[in-house]
Formats: sequence, C-alpha cells, structure tokens
Amino acid sequence: MVMKYLLDRVFSCILLIVLCPLFILISVLIKLDSKGPVIFIQQRVGKNQKLFNIYKFRTMIPDAVNIGNGVYTEENDPRITRIGRFLRKTSLDELPQLLNIFWGDMSFIGPRPTLEYQVKQYSDFQKKRLIMKPGVTGLAQISGRNSISWPERIKYDVQYVENWSLGLDLKIFLKTFSVIFKREGLYGEKEKFLIKDEMSNKNDTKNI
Repeated sequence: MVMKYLLDRVFSCILLIVLCPLFILISVLIKLDSKGPVIFIQQRVGKNQKLFNIYKFRTMIPDAVNIGNGVYTEENDPRITRIGRFLRKTSLDELPQLLNIFWGDMSFIGPRPTLEYQVKQYSDFQKKRLIMKPGVTGLAQISGRNSISWPERIKYDVQYVENWSLGLDLKIFLKTFSVIFKREGLYGEKEKFLIKDEMSNKNDTKNI
C-alpha cells in the first residue's frame, strides 16, 4: 500500500508539470464559453471518513442546481456548457483531481469519493469502501460507471478494497482508457444516490 501511494505522488507531480499547458488551455476555454469560475470545488468523504475538497473543471452554468432537473443531469442537459459537454465526454473535467492525488487526499485508483450525507446512510458493509483513499477511477467505473445502480457500484468498490493489488490497479488503469474512449456509462437513470458529481448537494458545494 505504501508503494501505491508513493507512485501516486510521483506520477501526479509529473503529470501536473507536463499537463500545465492543457490546464491553461481548458481554463481559457471555460472562461470564454460561459460566465462563472473555472474550478468547481465540493466537499467529499475520503479515507477513514476524512473530509476533503475535491477539484474539477466547471462543466455547468452557475447555479445550475436551481434550474431544470435540479440535482439530476441528462445527456442533453441544457445546463451543461459547450466546453463542459466536451470535458465530460472525455473525462478531462477530472484533471484537477491530480492536485488531490498530489496532496494525498486521493489516489489514481480507488472508490469514487462520495458526499457526507450519503456516507451517513452506509451500512457496515458499505463503509468498507472508505478503508482506502478514493480514486479518480476504479473497479466500478470500468464495470458500468453510472449505468449500474448505486448499490452495485458499492459492491464493486468493496470488492476492490478486499482484493487490492498493484496488478489490479494496472488492469483498472488500462481499462479506464477504453471506457473513456467508448464514452460508456456517462449518464444513468434517476435513482437515489445516482447523481452526477457536480450537482449532488448544493449545500456542500462552492465555486471559485
């Protein structure tokens, strides 16, 4: 496990340096496309239920939670900006989470971080997904992403935690590119907890 987190720090540092021009380009495009902040910040629950702020590129219009479908997003949701639609389809909106990895709040691979109100409803079995640091991608993401139900995703997360190895991380990492390329599971049906990250809980969000 020490090796996993050491590799996280090393590779996130390298990627932050290499991708700096891309960060600047995306930031400029977001500002040109719509009013509002470049970065979306939201409080999430990490390893051992520690709270931290997750970072993403903003993909929706400001105050989107009070417009249209509220916390739910659809494939053709008009609240998603033009550049935001591209960022979501390519998962480039997740790039700022390299900062979360470098700071030690997240890992490249692991259960996706969730909101505090969701964690408060977890069973003892579901809490097992909090044993490890949350990830940018994980077993649930390569197994259906948002197209599978929330309980199914948690089962995949617990399965990952209980069977973790560097080999499994490598398999998930490589499979993630295929999922992104095919644009699989970007949107799912409306159900409890099945909420797109940026819209999950307006009381726990803030933009800068």
